[in-house]
Amino acid sequence: MSSTMHDFAYTTDYLEGVRHIIDNIESTQMDAIDRAVDICAKSMLNRNVVHLFGSGHSRMAVEEMYPRYGSFAGFHPMVELSLTNHHAVVGSNGQRQAMFLENVEGFGKVIVSNFHYGEHDSIIIFSHSGTGNVVVDIALEMKERGIPVIAVTSLAHSRLSAAKHSSGKKLYELADVVIDNCALPGDAMVKIDNLETPVGPGSTIGNTVIVNLIKCKLARKLTEQGQPPKVLTSALVVGEEKAKQLFEGSYEEYWAKTRYL
Repeated sequence: MSSTMHDFAYTTDYLEGVRHIIDNIESTQMDAIDRAVDICAKSMLNRNVVHLFGSGHSRMAVEEMYPRYGSFAGFHPMVELSLTNHHAVVGSNGQRQAMFLENVEGFGKVIVSNFHYGEHDSIIIFSHSGTGNVVVDIALEMKERGIPVIAVTSLAHSRLSAAKHSSGKKLYELADVVIDNCALPGDAMVKIDNLETPVGPGSTIGNTVIVNLIKCKLARKLTEQGQPPKVLTSALVVGEEKAKQLFEGSYEEYWAKTRYL
């Protein structure tokens, strides 16, 4: 079902929209995902890290990667609370402030300056639009340092959007590898009769599928290279003592891999 304003492929059923996103990722994005895995593997096999950044709701993709059950050290989450603290909505630390800050050019450069970087580091940047000044700042700063940039974004949305950064660039135009989360422009994908605007965003689904494809493929590659990761695992699977050992081992490994930052 299409909008009366734009010819976007809206659906009337959210599950149908989710299936469409997953099918599109499988049919169009696996080569890009494999290239991203190769970059991440190079970082981890050389005892360096894969940085992760997302502002706004893209922060959820960062948290999905590490730390959580079924994940492992080697990723470095970069999360700015001023850009991602949504629960207040209004008032102090409200959404207006976060939306303003993510378009303050130069802020991303300040964020990047807080860390040191390894020779084999890489970064995954999550942004639905790929046009926010902070994410473009960060991509530019990483490129200047010779760090490979993997972008997870909505190409459909980004290509229709105007660049905001003074460089005239969008995230996907700066990335070494671009993975399309296959979400619609505007993100929401369900059109309801007599409701003017669509509901039900799809980017979180796309991002989560992509994150876990990278994670699983990377775990396989690391294991095949003789460096099996310490995966955070529930006590229901391995017992309480083993689960505790895995958590402690993963946290120690994270500390060892990030202490140069």
